[in-house]
Amino acid sequence: MGSQEVSSTVDWQGKHVTIAGLGVSGIPAARALHERGALVTVVNDGDDERARAQAAELEALGITVRLGDGATLPPSTELVVTAPGWQPDKPLFLAAAEAGVPVWGDVELAWRLRGDNGREPAPWLAVTGTNGKTTTVRMLASILEAAGLRTAAVGNIGVSLLDAVLGETEYDVLAVELSSYQLHWAPSLRAHSAAVLNLAPDHLDWHGSMAAYAADKGRVYEGNTVACVYNVADPATEDLVREADVEEGCRAIGFTLGAPGPSQLGVVDGILVDRAFVANRQKQAQELAEVSDVNPPAPHNIANALAAAALARAFGVEPAAVRDGLRAFRPDAHRIEHVADIDEVRYVDDSKATNTHATEASLAAYDSIVWIAGGLAKGATFDELVTGAAKRLRGVVLIGADRALIREALTRHAPEVPVVDLDRTDTGAMSEAVARAAELARPGDTVLLAPACASMDMFTNYNKRGEAFADAVRARADESA
Repeated sequence: MGSQEVSSTVDWQGKHVTIAGLGVSGIPAARALHERGALVTVVNDGDDERARAQAAELEALGITVRLGDGATLPPSTELVVTAPGWQPDKPLFLAAAEAGVPVWGDVELAWRLRGDNGREPAPWLAVTGTNGKTTTVRMLASILEAAGLRTAAVGNIGVSLLDAVLGETEYDVLAVELSSYQLHWAPSLRAHSAAVLNLAPDHLDWHGSMAAYAADKGRVYEGNTVACVYNVADPATEDLVREADVEEGCRAIGFTLGAPGPSQLGVVDGILVDRAFVANRQKQAQELAEVSDVNPPAPHNIANALAAAALARAFGVEPAAVRDGLRAFRPDAHRIEHVADIDEVRYVDDSKATNTHATEASLAAYDSIVWIAGGLAKGATFDELVTGAAKRLRGVVLIGADRALIREALTRHAPEVPVVDLDRTDTGAMSEAVARAAELARPGDTVLLAPACASMDMFTNYNKRGEAFADAVRARADESA
């Protein structure tokens, strides 16, 4: 099993630190640095009731909080620690750059503070990519647990990395999900091994360009010690490996849905096999699990499982633990979640498919689909998505603010596919969408919610959108019972 050196300790006593943003990462960061003697000021754009309550708790500890003004750099600031979502072109960061003040994210701070409690820090197995991060990290944690290792799925997955590295629990290894935002602000992160699952245009308004987005994703490979895991089907991920500055002996490990070559993991006759972490990878292949052990066994989810397996094998996990971990794994809600079968039609909730890349993978998992799509497009275009899925579409039901963009792509590339355009953005639209999809569906079809868009035009988040779909489907199931 691998180990990593503790990064150099910072003397926080009397250091003026500005925390940018209250919330999941900002509050733990403020508390941790205050406890270490830093002079902490928290700045926050919002000044609502929730922010004021959070501010009051921090001020009671002696932390300064400035609400409604996240743009101005406080005097004497020596370091800015930012929430991952704050855009790099905010005036606060421009002022910091002009003053020569470094900016760290929550991941960078956690990386710098690991080992600060006197314990040997746990190595990080890191995962990034446009889609599949959370599922892969949770699969990885399940495999590591099956191997008897003390681990946790942390990072962008919702568990604070600071809590993981500074808490009471002593871990053997951490399965870390990292977004492009987090990687942008994590210059000194050095993982044991890391994977970039895929790359597709996303968050370009934040990064400014596809090249900048890809470069931030590629930071996950910097300084890797054992393995850089890439997607054979996505050459851009292998390009990032080639560009990375890694430790001597670190290997490039590919994963593929086809038969693997040497130094790859892949699939042969329904079996997940390893030709990377075996004694003779030119001639040997190690069986890890069956495709049926992956839940659900959709193509992109098998790819997630292979990436998780590659990282686990890089850490020395035995094949049986890969199989057992995959069998034990249960996907999160709203990720290709089977809701019900009604009149021989399958209803599937993939509300988490908030961009075209995720939706492309979702559509590829089924042969005949009535597709429910639409929402906030976030600048996306849909021609390529529709062209690739046209032969699978029985019909389409469109909802949401930017549905016209998808309708226009359907008119251009799938004119024969019937389209129901629901001219409404209220939350009740989902019940009508399910009803209209049921009218289009035939026995053997799948009614698939895979919106290819964000949800905030109609719902609080993708979870609420998925729940509305599931509620509508279950109500319909009750009626037909």
